[in-house]
Amino acid sequence: MSLAVQVVWFKRDLRIQDHAPLKRASLRGPILPLYVIEPGLWQQPDVSGRQFAFLKECLEELRQDLAAQGQPLVVRTGEITEVFETLARQVDIEGLWSHEETGNQWTFERDKCVADWCRSRGIHWTECRQSGVMRRLKNRDGWAQKWDRFMAEAPIDPPVLEPLTGLEIGPLPAREDLRLADDPCPDRQTGGRDAALSTLESFLFKRGKPYRAAMATPVRAFGACSRLSPHLAFGTLSMREVAQATWARQQELKQSEFTGRSTWQGAMRSFSGRLHWHCHFMQKLEDEPRLEFENLHRAYDNLRPKDPDRHRLRAWQAGETGLPFVDACMRCLAATGWMNFRMRAMLVAVSSYHLWLDWRAPGEHLARLFTDYEPGIHWPQVQMQSGTTGINTIRIYNPVKQGLDQDPEGAFVRKWVPELTQIETDHIHEPWKADNAGKVLGKSYPFPVVDYLSAAKEAREKVWAVRKGQAFRGRASDIQHKHGSRKSGIPMRGQERARRKTRKQTETTQIDLFGDNP
Repeated sequence: MSLAVQVVWFKRDLRIQDHAPLKRASLRGPILPLYVIEPGLWQQPDVSGRQFAFLKECLEELRQDLAAQGQPLVVRTGEITEVFETLARQVDIEGLWSHEETGNQWTFERDKCVADWCRSRGIHWTECRQSGVMRRLKNRDGWAQKWDRFMAEAPIDPPVLEPLTGLEIGPLPAREDLRLADDPCPDRQTGGRDAALSTLESFLFKRGKPYRAAMATPVRAFGACSRLSPHLAFGTLSMREVAQATWARQQELKQSEFTGRSTWQGAMRSFSGRLHWHCHFMQKLEDEPRLEFENLHRAYDNLRPKDPDRHRLRAWQAGETGLPFVDACMRCLAATGWMNFRMRAMLVAVSSYHLWLDWRAPGEHLARLFTDYEPGIHWPQVQMQSGTTGINTIRIYNPVKQGLDQDPEGAFVRKWVPELTQIETDHIHEPWKADNAGKVLGKSYPFPVVDYLSAAKEAREKVWAVRKGQAFRGRASDIQHKHGSRKSGIPMRGQERARRKTRKQTETTQIDLFGDNP
């Protein structure tokens, strides 16, 4: 008789700490910890080589961490149900365990295939909640308070595992094996739990003080923002771990007296609110998966041409629009895999309004560039910044004003757009106004692909024209009821209560995020 095991299927939860499926499954018997690298997933238009490189670093460290608990990670490459079928011939799968996932449409369809396979085999699949996202939610009433309660629960310690014999752990394939294009990203963040903990600690205690003032500008955001987004996207840290570490830091600051304390406190308040924001947007895609492909408000369906202007799209993708601050942000993103929120929003807005491109193709391009690509945040945000939700304020960023506001000395533009070396600082964001513009534009650097002022005016008129009429407002009201935030919950009024509960109940069980043995 083959060995009876509980299969723990790791997905976007690449850690052993605060991992409910791993802990719960361990109470039922021997664990087979599994990660499946799916070639079909890595051929989707929203994934990239930089994301795969980050994933491999996470998996290598996860394998080591699981080995230290008794059983290393088993890795298989192939179509998911075929992998399960092969494993079922080697071991007796008594149960399948995983976290819930808010992924793209491909992973949603994949999960339905897994559910069918489990039913055909008589195997029970248990999915555990991982974050503030809630399945089968009817509306947002009380959502923030539920988020607080979930994050206040005691983190889950990793179990000791029984080693499995006679089962190959399997290799990690190379990028070329998956036919992924070469994707140089020289300044990409490093994956893995150790990097995640180091990043969290440095933000909470060293880098985070200017967070509030610096988050808007790429000149300072790379150092002052948390930079935890890829680790949350791949699950090397749980949201609960980050929330509780932030609350602990807030409590420490409250009990301290030192110069600059109030600035630190403001930074931590803002960051804590962003953690709610993270799950708030993921909840939108969880509740309405069509957001990945369709306008949330269908009145916008024929607003922009579905077949994009290829010249404008390529110029935007390459960072060659002739709008220096836009191009600098795009080139920086390509080299680092990360960009601060305001500049992400500006990149989408320029593509949607000034270049009048349907959001899907630009959205796919940005998804590939983001090491921290999180479908649940990405697609609702792309629609929000494109003005197709029907419930959000239309934000048409002025790309020149953004440059003047966020990079007044032009240092960021000069770093990423060296073609403008000869342009004086006074005109670095509007090189067409420089006396020597003729020596640069149309030669080493392009003229703007559009007149950004007239393009914005025309786009604003078209978008606002759609918003007229009772039918539009009726549908917008329905969207707001389902997806809109509940303002009473946004300040996290239940948070302090949740923190007190956490400190009281988990004083001895709180994970030491920064010790030698987390």
